[in-house]
Amino acid sequence: MRTIQKPLLGEYPEYSKIYMDLLEDDGKVLEHLWANFLKIREYVHALPEEKLYYRYADNKWTIKEILVHLIDDERIFSYRALRYARNDDTPLHGFDQDVYAKSSNANARSLESIFDEYETVRKATISLFKNLPEESFTRKGCGIEHDGSIVNERSVRGLAYHIAGHELRHFNIIKERYMDR
Repeated sequence: MRTIQKPLLGEYPEYSKIYMDLLEDDGKVLEHLWANFLKIREYVHALPEEKLYYRYADNKWTIKEILVHLIDDERIFSYRALRYARNDDTPLHGFDQDVYAKSSNANARSLESIFDEYETVRKATISLFKNLPEESFTRKGCGIEHDGSIVNERSVRGLAYHIAGHELRHFNIIKERYMDR
């Protein structure tokens, strides 16, 4: 599978460092994306049904809500990568992940429907990054805040690694905060 070098400082916002630090510097982010999807699917399918609805604190998401959040985040960040790869540097607005989670109706969905969607999105993400022109990986774009200020410049490869690291961060949270109860 195609290799994509890990982004350098300045190719992602400071807050994304926690995601970048979870990933190896081996250029195999696309392989990691697929392998991690398989690990998460296997792990979550082995959980008792009641764990899928557990909240470790008020206003925290259930595991089903986390999974749908990962899907939403991946779609949004892949879209950004496509825009930046195609030299569209129009600043893009962020999204309120809590509003998305509340509106997702994740807890009413079957686990199978969530993982079917997750797999579809993951395959599309891998296909996108696998087929981008090499020179597009260092192209950058940025976001726009509600006040109109420009923030969070990212490269296309920074977005690929964000998706992978963000997923691992949430997987670690599931293992740490949802399994002791």
